[in-house]
Amino acid sequence: MIPLVFFVTISLFLFCVGIFGVLSRRNVVGALMSIELILNAANINLVAFNRYLGPSDGLGQIFALFVVAISAAESVVGLVMVITIYRNAKTIFLDKFNLMKG
Repeated sequence: MIPLVFFVTISLFLFCVGIFGVLSRRNVVGALMSIELILNAANINLVAFNRYLGPSDGLGQIFALFVVAISAAESVVGLVMVITIYRNAKTIFLDKFNLMKG
């Protein structure tokens, strides 16, 4: 049986990579992918803690499915925003456009 620390370590690594990607990416699509990594790290934690510490009712898996549904909606809204911003500003780089400018 794989210990819980293994799953928490993998989740921490994915979370740190996601945070680094959000803070360092200049491309909007790369930042959205980094946010997906952060959400997947949360899913790993939900499932692992439910398996090792919670009752065997599968509540962690249910919450993970909700997070997957929310991340799918976030991806759709994010990509629509990328397309809209590209049509207006002709760039997808975060530091090249200003949304407050009329």
